[in-house]
Amino acid sequence: MTEISKKFNMANTAPFSLSELPYALSNFESIGIYKQLTKSSRALAELKGVVKSIPNEEILLNTLALQEAKDSSEVENIVTTHDELFRNQLDQNFDSIATKEVQNYTEALKRGWALVQGKGLLLNKHILEIQETLEKNKAGFRAVPGTSLKNQKGEVIYTPPQHPEDIINLMSNLEAYINNTEMQDLDPLIKMAIIHFQFESIHPFYDGNGRTGRIINVLFLTVTGLLDLPVLYLSRFINQNKADYYHKIQNVRDENAWEDWVLFMLKTVEETANETIRLIRIIQKQMHTYKKVMREQTKFYSKDLLEHLFRHPYTKVQFLQKELGKHRQTVSTYLDKLCELNLLKKETHGNTNYYINRSLFELLKNGMQEV
Repeated sequence: MTEISKKFNMANTAPFSLSELPYALSNFESIGIYKQLTKSSRALAELKGVVKSIPNEEILLNTLALQEAKDSSEVENIVTTHDELFRNQLDQNFDSIATKEVQNYTEALKRGWALVQGKGLLLNKHILEIQETLEKNKAGFRAVPGTSLKNQKGEVIYTPPQHPEDIINLMSNLEAYINNTEMQDLDPLIKMAIIHFQFESIHPFYDGNGRTGRIINVLFLTVTGLLDLPVLYLSRFINQNKADYYHKIQNVRDENAWEDWVLFMLKTVEETANETIRLIRIIQKQMHTYKKVMREQTKFYSKDLLEHLFRHPYTKVQFLQKELGKHRQTVSTYLDKLCELNLLKKETHGNTNYYINRSLFELLKNGMQEV
């Protein structure tokens, strides 16, 4: 047992004692894990290829990042609506604390991507900056004891590391595990499951651990080369299976049930990758339809206009005017014509007119069901 484990074991009222990585390789060598790994890897590879079919990566980064921010926040019971999110993305006049929290998540996700893009490393200084962007403070790693996890009976079932020194040492060990492939010879998807468990168990921050951990998941897939863009967002699946998610994490602590936990995360990757592939293909079809209608029934089609409408499910005259560099009246005429063609829907909130991409908005709002 390491010194970290000894000290933590003395402070912990639950039987599980968090140790440094790596864990025993035998935990991850089951036939079931390797069968599921094949399916998950195949789905992820297909997603990586499909992403390249969208001409402007900002279409996916903007659209999917906001969707992920909403879903990830809902795991923490921070709930807002698509309407609020898309309007506030333009105005930054937040209708609620929940909306601001979700926008902070979007900002943190994009900041994380900017920090690791092309570097092949995901370091603690990046994780600290992601959490700082998310929570809008510079508190850093916990310097005081963390909150114990209790079951429905009020019994303590897990207490995260309590000593600042242990948190720093465990996070340094996690950083090495993330970036040093020689520490353990495992497929990156299995390592992602281990990393997620370890980070959530360390619980290194005062707030935002769950959301920061979910950002780490997708960034890890990009630094290992499994994805070129951070577009595999697992929060929707986790939110739909929240009780199972927490149960399986706790079962690793209580029963060393690594196989069930890894299988859950691998299945999450497979399901989410397939769903995202379907979403991207629907967006492709929608863009093709909008392009065809605009070319045949207007005189103002442009690639920039089309891509703007799919980067921003909500837009307004001033916003589009700035992007296209055209006169206000010209842009207003464009948008009103697209409403006549039933491609956009006009809504007024206060003194502002918003123009909504009908197809894309319904696609996102209805859980990626084709409309």
